[in-house]
Amino acid sequence: IIFGAVLLLVGVLLLVAGRLNLPIGRLPGDITYRGKNTVVYFPLMTSIVISVLLSLVLWLVSHFRR
Repeated sequence: IIFGAVLLLVGVLLLVAGRLNLPIGRLPGDITYRGKNTVVYFPLMTSIVISVLLSLVLWLVSHFRR
């Protein structure tokens, strides 16, 4: 249940970020291929930024729990 709530919260935050014109998902380094009938999108830089931020937050939480 907690994992589902976290996923819901992340989804809501991404929707709000999109409405506030934050460049989440449109950073330089994100790969987009537009073919004739297909679009392939791989948010490489966005994934790296989210990973670094999440690692920093989890490190801070574990550091202050000691």
